[in-house]
Amino acid sequence: MAPSAMSRGKDNWISALSEAQPVPYWLEDPGKPHPEPALTGTETCDLLVVGGGYSGLWTALNAKERDPRRDVVLLEGREVGWAASGRNGGFCAASLTHGLPNGLTRWPDEIHRLEELGRRNLDGIEAAVARHGIDCDFERTGEIDVATETYQARELRDWHREMEAEGLADGIEFLDADAVREQVDSPTFEAGLWDRRGVAMLHPAKLAWGLKRACMELGVRVYEHTPALTLKQYGAGMAVRTPYGSVRARGVALGTNIFPSLLRRVRSYTVPVYDYALMTEPLSAGQLASIGWKNRQGLGDSANQFHYFRLSADNRILWGGYDAVHHYGGRVRAEYDDRPETYAKLAGHFFTCFPQLEGVRFTHAWGGAIDTCSRFSAFFGTAHQGKVAYAAGYTGLGVGATRFGADVMLDLLDGERTERTELEMVRRKPLPFPPEPFAWTGIALTKWSLARADAHGGRRNLWLRTMDRLGLGFDS
Repeated sequence: MAPSAMSRGKDNWISALSEAQPVPYWLEDPGKPHPEPALTGTETCDLLVVGGGYSGLWTALNAKERDPRRDVVLLEGREVGWAASGRNGGFCAASLTHGLPNGLTRWPDEIHRLEELGRRNLDGIEAAVARHGIDCDFERTGEIDVATETYQARELRDWHREMEAEGLADGIEFLDADAVREQVDSPTFEAGLWDRRGVAMLHPAKLAWGLKRACMELGVRVYEHTPALTLKQYGAGMAVRTPYGSVRARGVALGTNIFPSLLRRVRSYTVPVYDYALMTEPLSAGQLASIGWKNRQGLGDSANQFHYFRLSADNRILWGGYDAVHHYGGRVRAEYDDRPETYAKLAGHFFTCFPQLEGVRFTHAWGGAIDTCSRFSAFFGTAHQGKVAYAAGYTGLGVGATRFGADVMLDLLDGERTERTELEMVRRKPLPFPPEPFAWTGIALTKWSLARADAHGGRRNLWLRTMDRLGLGFDS
């Protein structure tokens, strides 16, 4: 592209953001429910769930479905679904291990069982959505991982052959350049892997709100604008203090994810990563036809600094990812949710991928924090003689995996040995992150190295190869 054309293109990309509202598109839905009142006074229950995102909501719902007589209370510090559960891309994946490559590397002896449990978990989500009448635009259309560089296309083909050799390629199809562009037409696409059944697309906030309604219909008492402040033993159970009251419970499930755990020893296992997304205006019939996308799959590219993108129910394109921003000290602050420099970068990438959509405007631009851990997938544990259970570290793939994590927490609290609790993935924890300034320095070096690998044919430098050998990493 000539310099003058590039300048005009950049000006157009920036102007496409001129009317974008810095709020999550999903949370602006007119069907958003009113919050429940805050807790005042003292409550008692069998199970207290802390956190009103997917992790806590699935725990409360599954607890009542396992035993309708179980008395369950859920506390949410702000409003149900306001954080990561209402801000994500709406990719609900079967994978419990942040993708098959990560799972095969870390748990090769368990990977077939993990994949089967993941498929059953996604089936369970689909069934729960239908059973409780949750209107969340659920579409099990699958996902295509696309290659935008020649080396990535070669790696996708090699990976598909490896999956076939391992007996893990069921429902996964390799697409060459012509085949992938027949599905979604971008001049940047060189190949793809289509997982036809392993991912569903949904409206993330509507899922959270629907789970809240289902919980309450089963008798769960939900209190919003009620942060949990302290967790202590109280007789044979536990007590949690809130600003205007307290809850005494036989067992406690912690689903706070990126927010500081009530168990201090768990905090070093996660760090917050800020992820950002854009949402376009609805595409016209002509604009949609220009890119195809008739099968409505989710898409993600194969770079280390990757994008994820999908169609909404009203044919907007959500375009997110690439920048994964970690702030020194692991701070989670509202002002980090808005990052214009990242929006401008994402807009440029969007029009490079879909030049035929020049002139489309963005209506929303937002960000939010994800909890990542050094193995990229959830970890689990108990405290206080088994009266407290926790799950965290989903690393951006929690829309589906949190339901599995909820069942793990309930198994642990009930003291049951199940096929879930016997997994090495459940029994072992990742390595914690080091204290500052070492965490920030290591993450910054990893991000620089990943960007360098993307620019040099995927070649990983000594730092990344060392991290690979240690089983460590940083992702969103």
